[in-house]
Amino acid sequence: MRTIRGRLRLRSAALATALGAGLLLAPLPAQQAVAASTLTNPGFEADGAGTATPSGWSTYSAAGQNAASFTEAGGHSGGYRLSHWSSSAYKVETYQYLSGLADGTYTLSAWVRSGGGQNAAYLALRNCGSAEQRTDLPVTAGSWIRVVTSVKVVGGGCTVSVNSDANAGNWLNVDDLTFTSGSTGLTVKGVDLSALKKNEDLGATYKNAAGTAGDPVALLKGAGATYGRLKVWVNPADGYNTKTQVLATAKRIKAQGMKLLVDFHYSDIWADPGAQSKPAAWAGHSYAQLKTDVYDHTYDVLSALKAQGTTADMVQIGNEINTGMLWPEGSTSDWSQLAGLLNSGISAAKAVSSSTQIALHLANGGDNALYRTWFDNATAQGVSFDVIALSFYGYWHGALSSLQTNLDDIAARYGKKVMVAETAYPFRLDSEDAHENIIDLSSELVSGYPASPAGQSAWLRDVMNVVEAVPGGRGLGVVYWEPAWTAGTGNGWDPTDPSSGNAWENQALFDYDSRLLPAAGWFAHR
Repeated sequence: MRTIRGRLRLRSAALATALGAGLLLAPLPAQQAVAASTLTNPGFEADGAGTATPSGWSTYSAAGQNAASFTEAGGHSGGYRLSHWSSSAYKVETYQYLSGLADGTYTLSAWVRSGGGQNAAYLALRNCGSAEQRTDLPVTAGSWIRVVTSVKVVGGGCTVSVNSDANAGNWLNVDDLTFTSGSTGLTVKGVDLSALKKNEDLGATYKNAAGTAGDPVALLKGAGATYGRLKVWVNPADGYNTKTQVLATAKRIKAQGMKLLVDFHYSDIWADPGAQSKPAAWAGHSYAQLKTDVYDHTYDVLSALKAQGTTADMVQIGNEINTGMLWPEGSTSDWSQLAGLLNSGISAAKAVSSSTQIALHLANGGDNALYRTWFDNATAQGVSFDVIALSFYGYWHGALSSLQTNLDDIAARYGKKVMVAETAYPFRLDSEDAHENIIDLSSELVSGYPASPAGQSAWLRDVMNVVEAVPGGRGLGVVYWEPAWTAGTGNGWDPTDPSSGNAWENQALFDYDSRLLPAAGWFAHR
């Protein structure tokens, strides 16, 4: 933070110098850029520091605040960048018009930073002969993040635009833009609905944003969700998340035209990096028998889904298996055995449906060293998979820039599609039931993302933007974890305790009045 404040002081000094020289005594006129089919001065290197209207670009502010847009030292790759900042509230646009474009789809890519707090801060592609497309800038402080926006050009022209509607002291940086043929977007815009059946059985109801009761699966589909995710336990104490329950909810997911992701935990209870306990029915089984258990269980569930017309489109073989699964036999301390268990589940899934995509899922999505070590071992052992899935919760797993670094690296290193299989964020901190929430203190939040409906929306939006920007179209999408797990009495964390409370309701996508929250609307984004 001290470094950022120092930059702002230097920036103020540079502007003061310009004012003293008479350069910015009045708003600069909007200088129309010379239209071309490629971006001019995309790295803002042509003018040095203190230029309000960089070469090739135009600046516009209805309130005469052109000086809030300027170049300064400290680029992403070169020596300079574009910045928006002012000591008073401001609205400014820096733009460039391109012409002579062949009709088709184009993608704008840019490296950005923002301190947050603006009413709006975004890149836009407008006047392109189709609907305007935008990508909001994430709150990143000192870290650069690449974002993308794509648009269909009809008629040969398009305007590339950087926009700020900001409060005093809000800032953003933009650098190294490209505008090239190609499209972006996300295939997987998913919701984990594992807790839904039990919640409804215990009396939970759901409403749209206006307060009208409705089917939560239909409400989420209507908001733009394209995938439903369901976990599978083997023999849990409460009887939920078994094959029977998965079959029932899978019908509802597929009936809405959504695709199905099945998440095998290979346990009777939660499986994660700190706990990968064997199902009670498999306790004492030899390693050879465990391979058979994994195959039979996987095949049984997936073949039943196929038989009822709800074939799984994607399958996770294990859940957050940083440290392996089915301890101790399947621990990462013995990669040969872990690979054997993974391949057993993969073989079963492919035997049911060769088109089903296989995902391997780890937590700690910002930890590139973990992913390199894990997937280097997996590939060395001949484990065959299609998708690398990550859990990424910003309050635990690091900065968005760390997520991007990891996604970009592993997508290229292993030549695989990547996706965030779990993320979420609170829309408030207090608890609706008597059970303490997992995230319930302001000190636990990600800087720049308040515990509010707007903060929750911004978090999901920005995670989706980071995944969308993975090069080569390898960013599949994002799954929001348990958006329908509201505070229902008896539907707590512990399946062995009917009185246990829910620690998650403040991160659901339905509020404490059971109404759909605005964040769900981001599923419809590209």
